[in-house]
Amino acid sequence: MKVVNLKQAILQAWKERWSDYQWAINMKKFFPKGATWDILNLADALLEQAMIGPSPNPLILSYLKYAISSQMVSYSSVLTAISKFDDFSRDLCVQALLDIMDMFCDRLSCHGKAEECIGLCRALLSALHWLLRCTAASAERLREGLEAGTPAAGEKQLAMCLQRLEKTLSSTKNRALLHIAKLEEASSWTAIEHSLLKLGEILANLSNPQLRSQAEQCGTLIRSIPTMLSVHAEQMHKTGFPTVHAVILLEGTMNLTGETQSLVEQLTMVKRMQHIPTPLFVLEIWKACFVGLIESPEGTEELKWTAFTFLKIPQVLVKLKKYSHGDKDFTEDVNCAFEFLLKLTPLLDKADQRCNCDCTNFLLQECGKQGLLSEASVNNLMAKRKADREHAPQQKSGENANIQPNIQLILRAEPTVTNILKTMDADHSKSPEGLLGVLGHMLSGKSLDLLLAAAAATGKLKSFARKFINLNEFTTYGSEESTKPASVRALLFDISFLMLCHVAQTYGSEVILSESRTGAEVPFFETWMQTCMPEEGKILNPDHPCFRPDSTKVESLVALLNNSSEMKLVQMKWHEACLSISAAILEILNAWENGVLAFESIQKITDNIKGKVCSLAVCAVAWLVAHVRMLGLDEREKSLQMIRQLAGPLFSENTLQFYNERVVIMNSILERMCADVLQQTATQIKFPSTGVDTMPYWNLLPPKRPIKEVLTDIFAKVLEKGWVDSRSIHIFDTLLHMGGVYWFCNNLIKELLKETRKEHTLRAVELLYSIFCLDMQQVTLVLLGHILPGLLTDSSKWHSLMDPPGTALAKLAVWCALSSYSSHKGQASTRQKKRHREDIEDYISLFPLDDVQPSKLMRLLSSNEDDANILSSPSCFPALHLLRPTADRSMSSSLSASQLHTVNMRDPLNRVLANLFLLISSILGSRTAGPHTQFVQWFMEECVDCLEQGGRGSVLQFMPFTTVSELVKVSAMSSPKVVLAITDLSLPLGRQVAAKAIAAL
Repeated sequence: MKVVNLKQAILQAWKERWSDYQWAINMKKFFPKGATWDILNLADALLEQAMIGPSPNPLILSYLKYAISSQMVSYSSVLTAISKFDDFSRDLCVQALLDIMDMFCDRLSCHGKAEECIGLCRALLSALHWLLRCTAASAERLREGLEAGTPAAGEKQLAMCLQRLEKTLSSTKNRALLHIAKLEEASSWTAIEHSLLKLGEILANLSNPQLRSQAEQCGTLIRSIPTMLSVHAEQMHKTGFPTVHAVILLEGTMNLTGETQSLVEQLTMVKRMQHIPTPLFVLEIWKACFVGLIESPEGTEELKWTAFTFLKIPQVLVKLKKYSHGDKDFTEDVNCAFEFLLKLTPLLDKADQRCNCDCTNFLLQECGKQGLLSEASVNNLMAKRKADREHAPQQKSGENANIQPNIQLILRAEPTVTNILKTMDADHSKSPEGLLGVLGHMLSGKSLDLLLAAAAATGKLKSFARKFINLNEFTTYGSEESTKPASVRALLFDISFLMLCHVAQTYGSEVILSESRTGAEVPFFETWMQTCMPEEGKILNPDHPCFRPDSTKVESLVALLNNSSEMKLVQMKWHEACLSISAAILEILNAWENGVLAFESIQKITDNIKGKVCSLAVCAVAWLVAHVRMLGLDEREKSLQMIRQLAGPLFSENTLQFYNERVVIMNSILERMCADVLQQTATQIKFPSTGVDTMPYWNLLPPKRPIKEVLTDIFAKVLEKGWVDSRSIHIFDTLLHMGGVYWFCNNLIKELLKETRKEHTLRAVELLYSIFCLDMQQVTLVLLGHILPGLLTDSSKWHSLMDPPGTALAKLAVWCALSSYSSHKGQASTRQKKRHREDIEDYISLFPLDDVQPSKLMRLLSSNEDDANILSSPSCFPALHLLRPTADRSMSSSLSASQLHTVNMRDPLNRVLANLFLLISSILGSRTAGPHTQFVQWFMEECVDCLEQGGRGSVLQFMPFTTVSELVKVSAMSSPKVVLAITDLSLPLGRQVAAKAIAAL
């Protein structure tokens, strides 16, 4: 018999009353192999014929059920066919369709190509929309039936609809497929949201509480689909978070001038990675601030901590408030944090004793001003603390009674900074005496350090420094001037020069440097600072051309210093004098060493150098420091003696204004300048003391001990204590500077892998992450680019990756990767810029890019995802060679979302991440299992745990798409949520890969 089409075949089967299996056999005879039943729309044709009358045709429906059971038709084709039926008044037809859905709606699967899996997602979305419309129609009929007094029929159908809805949505796999479909077809999802609203309105008046509750539950499940990846459980069992504590201590101690935004982003990242509840997070910030205040050394460090706690941290919290969901919630969280803080009475009492005031009171006032707490909360908390303070240990009578607390001074200094900036904007030539008066006041006592700390904490220090550079530049030369204006100009030059040196030494030279502008003339102070000023880690050449200016200027300066009774001021070009002094000092030293000049002459010359302007002495010592480094042990005496002469104050009445104040700053500058060279030459120079340690964190390493011993010792102490203090941070920073990034990171990772107790390894990870924040970018490159690949590819080291240290290392690696990737587009912090960058390795060799790479990539991207024979060139991806069994895998296996997003692969971090994920993919695909395979699983689990979604901008975009199918073979990773989290769903190819992996689960 010849059959013309599918419809005729179905009608013949009905007429002849074939059984279901007989129908299937005959259908396969009629339609030889070639076209699939889905292409012929078999499910559609069967349903169309079955639903012609007022009730469904049971025989044709049995054919459809047989086709579904024997997988002649795909689930997606059946769901699509069902969703086309829209005559909801035919109860029996609707119930038949619901029964068909009941066969498979909780066990959907697809093992075909990626396009078929995406088709299943779309079909499920259509079926969900159909179910919602069907439920709404049933609810409407029930309402009409209630009015007419015949509710039974409508209630039965509504119950059936809700039952299928609940069954479909209760499957996580189905919700994951719907999540993909929502991204594929945004308009269809909008239609679902409208249907859900309409259904809610209809069911609002429903009297049956069971049906209403069931409908609400279904609505909640549908609304949870778009956000199914962002739900993370917070750590409620922990109260201490050493990472937050250490990050705050690190910023307060070493990076007061850092951008508030970058600190906010870093803290938010830590909060998210460790799932810290907001009240405990804010509490940990305050705890760290109070600890920092208590342990800060007296002097500048104490002022910096005060400014950090009372000026910068409230600003940080204001920005954190914008990141949180809702202002009201955040103010409640801050209030809750303060409630917890007030219970830490010993900590608060100690802080009050150190600061000589009620610290909590000032902090609450600042938080109230910034809108972080309501007025009622502020008053309530203040009253509680006041009651507590009555029981606090009292200070001895009269002790510190007349000393104003630093907190008050810092809070007053903030508006003063703004006023000084306005004053500095005025025309300097109009009232130089008035300006000199302002600067003179700034030099008295600790005013300068107070103002600088306030400016640094509020982000105004760069602007502050720029104004002083402009003033310094303005005062370098004055023409046609008399004695008084000349002395005012000399003082303005000197004070601005000393202030800028002090700022550079206290807060880093980056604060001084302006943005490079092509063609613009670089100011004198910037030039001098970059080429002539000694800094930590900066070696100067005393024979550099910058120290060798015009010989005629040098000769005239030598003559002036040697022959005059004092320095001339009128029409003096101070910038030229500062640049010529180094060569002049060399001439004078040579003359002294050769017996041409006696010691008395040297004293007179040094008195002349420091007698009027201290900046000349600073420039002279800067060169002498560089010069002494180059001399032999027996040649240094006279140079060091000259430094001693320049460092001592001049006891003379013929000095300019504010001489004593200027000498105090000069001496602190000289002490810092000479510290390195004096330590190296084992020399001591007694600088006039101000009563405060100007270099509190200097020279912390114990002498004659190997630095590896020091590192392991300090880490053991920190681990035992459970938190990092300021002194330890400085020791770690010094060790990082001395040993280099690889040495530092490698030895600390070895210490981590020695730990065998789970609670110790978790604490070690939290502490190591915070220690690595000293230079997170470079540490991450070493950890992910060298240390991890070394451990994963060397079978003799696999035992060290066992649990618990292996789990801990995976967690640490993910935290470092996420932190570095999220921040590496921004600027490096001041403390990181200071450090000399050793060339760890040419990262280009990790991920070579030759001239043909772009065209290869374009051919790859235009190819079919399933084509495995393209560009088999594993040499382009060295990680594939690290494991022999997979070295011949084709290059198409390395295609990742980052390449489709055209991420810059010349960036070292991007290279390292891409290479690491290729290695992970290689390990998962290899035949050898072991601790390294387990480590990869932990690494991926931590990635999923820390990420909101594996979309654009996450480290998982570097994972090859093929890794997804390998990962779901690992039992712990074979969940729909994991697949959604690790694939980039913003890309069509990412959605296809995810759909294929989920549909096969």
